[in-house]
Amino acid sequence: MTSWFTAPAHWYVLGFAGQIVFGARFFVQWWASERKGHVVIPAAFWYLSLFGGLALLVYAWHKRDPVFALGQLGGVLIYARNLALARREPGR
Repeated sequence: MTSWFTAPAHWYVLGFAGQIVFGARFFVQWWASERKGHVVIPAAFWYLSLFGGLALLVYAWHKRDPVFALGQLGGVLIYARNLALARREPGR
């Protein structure tokens, strides 16, 4: 039986950290919406998406998983674009 953990530990730290950051964005979005009483997507959601997605992209690249990497790359581009659009909005 092959072990799941065969790479150096720092790769697992990066991968798990990316998953935690990426997952945290849902709690940030939910909390902001609860506080406002309607659906809100704060800039923090996009920053967590971007940084978590970048960490997962690097991890996918290391694992040489083209499906995982391409999926993360598409998301990273969208998150970066949403942040750029948000900066154009008045009051941000």
